[in-house]
Amino acid sequence: MELRPLLVDRDLVIRPGRPVDVAPLRAILAEPSVARWWGEPASMAEVTTDLLGEGDTILLVLEVSGEVAGGIQYAEEGDPRYRHSSIDVYLSGRFQGRGLGTRAVGLLAHFLCRHRGHHRITIDPAAANDRAIRCYEKVGFRPVGILRGYERGPDGVFHDGLLMDLIGDDLVAGDGDVEAQRCSRSSGRSSQ
Repeated sequence: MELRPLLVDRDLVIRPGRPVDVAPLRAILAEPSVARWWGEPASMAEVTTDLLGEGDTILLVLEVSGEVAGGIQYAEEGDPRYRHSSIDVYLSGRFQGRGLGTRAVGLLAHFLCRHRGHHRITIDPAAANDRAIRCYEKVGFRPVGILRGYERGPDGVFHDGLLMDLIGDDLVAGDGDVEAQRCSRSSGRSSQ
């Protein structure tokens, strides 16, 4: 099953990256509204590794009306007893507050459930990142618990994170037929 999908929702495209995407993604990671939550931008080599599929994380490009707007990534746990996926997303400040993050996370979550066979997806925003938490709740993620002292922030201090998860049946449908977009435990799954 495809690891690097092309997913489209009107003007929003999630696509595999190309070498020319590395510099724009790194520039977005350096923007204050992104670096506040993501910390010091990853090196060009690290972004390249994730973008071109040489690491454990699958980084995809978010494009809005043909312009690189951010990145969305996922990782998979392959053990059949614990099989699930996790998601992270970042958007340039110019694209924040427009519902694009919600759409992107929902689009990727549907793909991970329907095409990659996951019944559970996790996400772990900073506990203080109210905007991200609201975005993920709109998709169907629910708070699981606080991860105390979870992540060292740009200020050098450890901050709490919020563990959220979504079970396929919790996934909120987007446009179109609700049942066709719903991830069901009874749906076909890949064998990975």
